[in-house]
Amino acid sequence: MQLAITDEASRWFHRELSLPDKGAGIRFFGKAYGKTQVHDGFSVGMTRDDHPDQPIMAVEKDGVTYFVDPTDAWFFENLAMTVDYDAHLDEPKYEFKEE
Repeated sequence: MQLAITDEASRWFHRELSLPDKGAGIRFFGKAYGKTQVHDGFSVGMTRDDHPDQPIMAVEKDGVTYFVDPTDAWFFENLAMTVDYDAHLDEPKYEFKEE
């Protein structure tokens, strides 16, 4: 499992969620309904969570820890996820590749 956050996505999270310069966290999880490149019927959710507890995947960018909890391993297992920014929709976009 791998996780990457682009510079554009980082700026979006800071702007839209009014994140501080350091100490914030964003947790990604699988949710019912939707579709990704590798899931049918499921999509990516995210929430502010400043206290990761033993994440299975994490990366720090611009003072923010982006991570996945062990309970969501089923969604991210054997995948690399890049979080980018969609300027047309003004929201994050999630790109997956199988490892």
